[in-house]
Amino acid sequence: MIKSNNQIFSEIRFDWDRNEILDILNMPLINLMWESQNVHRKFNKYQIQLASLYSVKTGGCEEDCSYCSQSIYSASEIKSHPQFEVEEVLERARIAKNEGAERFCMGWAWREIRDGKSFESMLKMVKGVKDLKMEACVTAGMLTEEQASKLAEAGLTAYNHNLDTSPEYYQNIITTRTYQDRLDTIKRVRDAGINVCCGGIIGLGETNGDRASLLEVLSNMNPHPESVPINSLVAIEGTGLEDKQEVDSIQMIRMIATARILMPKSKIRLSAGREKLSKEAQILCFQCGANSIFYGDELLTTSNPSFESDRKLLKEIGVLFNKDFETSETKCSSYER
Repeated sequence: MIKSNNQIFSEIRFDWDRNEILDILNMPLINLMWESQNVHRKFNKYQIQLASLYSVKTGGCEEDCSYCSQSIYSASEIKSHPQFEVEEVLERARIAKNEGAERFCMGWAWREIRDGKSFESMLKMVKGVKDLKMEACVTAGMLTEEQASKLAEAGLTAYNHNLDTSPEYYQNIITTRTYQDRLDTIKRVRDAGINVCCGGIIGLGETNGDRASLLEVLSNMNPHPESVPINSLVAIEGTGLEDKQEVDSIQMIRMIATARILMPKSKIRLSAGREKLSKEAQILCFQCGANSIFYGDELLTTSNPSFESDRKLLKEIGVLFNKDFETSETKCSSYER
């Protein structure tokens, strides 16, 4: 139990208890923000990693994730698109790099990676992104130990595989893949020596207890995921969750702050739903410990703030971002914590 709102969370732990996490998540907001900022300042600089996300293969996924417009079970108007060719993807990566992105994330709407031409192209894309001196991240569903090993050999920086929600609520959102399937995939990624990118979504109809349970699973991974995306549901017409109400920004701030306290050194990535947050809400998320954003006009199939608006915001609030990127319009702040 959290005995004092003035407690300083100064240790990196892997044994967080769900009730303990729920106490943190439910703290008076001012106290929670103070605690998370103290943790963030102790373990990190106020520096934002810019990551660009590109949909290499869109639609036609065999999973029934009820939030996703790319599922074959969805009635959304998202059109399936076959996999882009290697050079098309690498040109997108060059554009992202020129705009200041440090990490290029590539998404395939697959239940699992299959061997063959498409996987060989994926390996070439990873190598090409690394040749651009960028971090390379892939999200493509489940994978085998051998595939993880080949991705590691190609130089993959990180593999994204989100847990989405708590083990208890999971069956209400997805039935075509088990929670254990997801954990097994993450273990294969970790065993191959690839960094883990793993987070979740709020606004699916879950309770605060479910959010604490999700964070319990993430924060008890040893080591913690190097990257933890915190998403809020973007309700898309035609999906099973199209009628869900938009998440209040304070709930997003609470999740970011709690994740920062539990996983002090992880990149806490302010992800889907950011376009719906006010400038002020985003600033509070950065203050509470968010230190990475998806950067660019689109996140797979949903919209996102533009390159220009993000650079302007980061400059206004005085956080560091890609020190190698400068234009005549905006230069990185030299602010240090």
